Amino acid sequence: MGEAIDGMGGEASVQDDLPPGLLRGEDGRHRCWWHGNKQDYLVYHDHEWGRPVTDDRRLFEKICLEGFQSGLSWLTILRKRESFRAGFAGFDFEAVARFGDADVERLLQDAGIVRHRGKIVSTINNARRACDLAAERGSLAAYFWSFEPGPQDRPARCDHASVSVLAQTPASRALSKDLKKRGWSFVGPTTVYAFMQAMGLVNDHLEGCCVREEAERQRQALVRPT
Repeated sequence: MGEAIDGMGGEASVQDDLPPGLLRGEDGRHRCWWHGNKQDYLVYHDHEWGRPVTDDRRLFEKICLEGFQSGLSWLTILRKRESFRAGFAGFDFEAVARFGDADVERLLQDAGIVRHRGKIVSTINNARRACDLAAERGSLAAYFWSFEPGPQDRPARCDHASVSVLAQTPASRALSKDLKKRGWSFVGPTTVYAFMQAMGLVNDHLEGCCVREEAERQRQALVRPT
C-alpha cells in the first residue's frame, strides 16, 4: 500500500488461499498484511490503527509523528515513540508551544528520536498552531473530525485493490490545505491521509481482517466531537 498506509509499505499476502492483502498470523487470524507478523507492529495493528481517537493529545502526537515519518517507515517511528514522547513533553501541545531554541538543540542531541531540525522546529510551530486551533474550535478533535469523509466518498468495498491506491483523498487534501492555511507544516495530503487512517477517521482495515468489524463498531458508537 506504500505511503497510503502510514508509510508501512510491503507487499500483499502471498498466501494463495487468502485474498490479496491478508496475512494469516501465528494465531490463525487473518489481518491486513503490512505488519508482517512483527510483534510490536502487530500489536499496533490490532489495538491502535484505525480505531477512532478523540483525545487531543493523541491526535497532536500522531500528526506530528506522521511528519517525522515522512521519508522513513512507520515502524521506525513506532519503535522510537516513547523517546519522542519523553522529548516532546508527552505531546502536550501547550507545553511544546513554549519550547525555544534550547529545546531544539536538546532534541537534536537526542539519539532516541529522528534528529531532523526542520521536523523538530515544525513540531514546535504546529504546537503553537494547535493552541490557536483548540481555542477557536474548542478542541483539536472537533476540528479534525469535521473532515471525516461521508460514506459516498469511501470505496464500496475495502479490499486490497481499492485501499492500496488511496495515498490521498479529497478529504485529506481539504484537511491538508486548511492546516497549511493555518500555518501548520509537514502536513501534506498523503501525510494527512495516513493520520486519518490511523486515528479512525476512516476504517481501512481490509475486508476479512479480524480487526475491521470491531473498529467499525467503535466508529459507529462514537459520539463525534463538536
